[in-house]
Amino acid sequence: MRITGGIARSIRLKSPKGDFIRPSTDSSRERLFASLGTRVEHCVFLDLFAGTGACGLEALSRGASGGCFVELDRRAAKCIHENLRNVSKAIDSISTDCKVVQADALKWRPLGDIKFDIVFVDPPYPLIEKVGPVIFESLGNWIPTDGIVIFEMPAGQEYLPNGWEEFRRLGKRGKGDPTQRFLRPINRP
Repeated sequence: MRITGGIARSIRLKSPKGDFIRPSTDSSRERLFASLGTRVEHCVFLDLFAGTGACGLEALSRGASGGCFVELDRRAAKCIHENLRNVSKAIDSISTDCKVVQADALKWRPLGDIKFDIVFVDPPYPLIEKVGPVIFESLGNWIPTDGIVIFEMPAGQEYLPNGWEEFRRLGKRGKGDPTQRFLRPINRP
């Protein structure tokens, strides 16, 4: 698994041993970031259920100004720290604008009035129906009016949180690879 674009392109990402995390594939991230285009530049991101941190790290490589990785598992959080150091070296940044937080994404809350321009949400698939309402209840408060949430789930699964609209989808319904849904709150002031 590698960074697919930007300044840190081709940097290898470490992943903890075992199958308890499911990193986004290189091709899936490449398609996602091609779709996001220049929107990533200078953005602040949030990577929930971060796993290896691949989505947030990809955003950094492509010009994001900073962000936060939230991951519960200690081994995965350790890999994110290592991966962040390696990507930061490649982009010649000390990564002071990034935080790795080892916490439950369902209970974690950002400090202060920080807003995230892009939020990546990739929960364990069997828990989507359970964690979705909890996550999306708070997310609307953490993004600016033009902010977006990218929610990854299995292609055959349909879930749309109350108060949110899907305005784009990457991946095909009912096909093998996961889909990434671009969501925004409905009726934002």
